[in-house]
Amino acid sequence: MKKKVLICGSTGFIGKNIVDNLCKREDLELIAVYFNSEPVDYPNVKSIRADLTRVEDVERVVKGVDVIIQAAATTSGSKDIIERPYYHVTDNAVMNSLIFRAAHENGVSHVIFFSCSVMYQLSQTPLKETDFKASDEIFPKYFGVGWTKVYIEKMCEFFSRIGKTQFTVIRHSNIYGPFDKFDLEKSHVLGATITKVMSAEEKGEIVVWGAGEEERDLLYISDLVNFVEQSILYQKSKFEIVNVGLGKSIAIKDLVKKIVELSGKKLKIHFDLSKPSINTRLCLDISKAKQIYNWEPLVPLDQGIKNTIHWYKSYY
Repeated sequence: MKKKVLICGSTGFIGKNIVDNLCKREDLELIAVYFNSEPVDYPNVKSIRADLTRVEDVERVVKGVDVIIQAAATTSGSKDIIERPYYHVTDNAVMNSLIFRAAHENGVSHVIFFSCSVMYQLSQTPLKETDFKASDEIFPKYFGVGWTKVYIEKMCEFFSRIGKTQFTVIRHSNIYGPFDKFDLEKSHVLGATITKVMSAEEKGEIVVWGAGEEERDLLYISDLVNFVEQSILYQKSKFEIVNVGLGKSIAIKDLVKKIVELSGKKLKIHFDLSKPSINTRLCLDISKAKQIYNWEPLVPLDQGIKNTIHWYKSYY
C-alpha cells in the first residue's frame, strides 16, 4: 500500500520543490495543499485548497494521511523582518498549532516541520543544535520570528511526548534554487541579488543593501529535499531537532561578486549603507544530520548558483 504524504505549502518555494521531487516516486501518494496560489499541476498529485489557519480545513486535509511535510508559512525577506516584525508571528503559530493537534488526533505517523536558524547567536564557529540556549537573547531584529519558531519547535516536542507521532524539526540555513522568490520586496539575499544582476544593463551598476559584511550559510534546495526523504527513512526516535545547511558561510559582498562573475556580466557593485541589513554571521554544524540521517550536501555553492541562474533565465 502506498504511503499517503500531505505536503502543506505545496505552491511555495520549498513545497513546490518537494512535490516536484517526490512525485517521481511510485511508493508514495501525494496530496498537495494550496491556498492563494495556483495549485501544482502533476497528473499523479491530488491538490486540495485549504486555509490552514481554519480548524475545519485542517481537519479535512489531515484525515487519513501517514506523513505531513509542513512547509506552509507566512514568509518574507529582511525588509519585513525589520519593518513589520509582527508579520510572521500570528498566522504561523496558529496554523502549526492546528496541524500538530490534528496530526496527534488522527494518528499521523510522522510530521516534518521546517523551522530555521534565526534563534542562534552570532558565532565565528559552526553551531550545533545544542548551542541554542533559551536563556540567551535572540538577535533583536529576529526576536519575533525567532521565538515563534522556538515555540513551534516546543509544540513538536510536546506532541511527540503525548502521542505516537514522530516529529522532525529542520533548522535549515538560507535555502536557494528554482522556484525561490525573486522579487526585491520578499526575496532573500541570493534571489534578490540574482534578480538585480540578471536585470541590470551590461556594464551597469547593482545596489546591495548594507555593507555586505554579514555571512550566510547557503544550501541548494535539492539538498534540503533530499534530507526530507532521508528523515522519513532513517529517523527512529520520537523527536529530533537537526541542522541542515552547507556547513560553511560566505560574506554577502563575496556572494554578490560570485553571482556577478557566474552570470557572465560586467557590472559595478554599490553597497548602500542607508538601506536595512541584518549584520549576522551564521554557519551550521551539520554533523548530526550526517550521523543520524546519512545525509550531506551534494551541491557546491558555485554549482548551485549556476543552476539557479540557468533556471531563472528559463523561467523569466
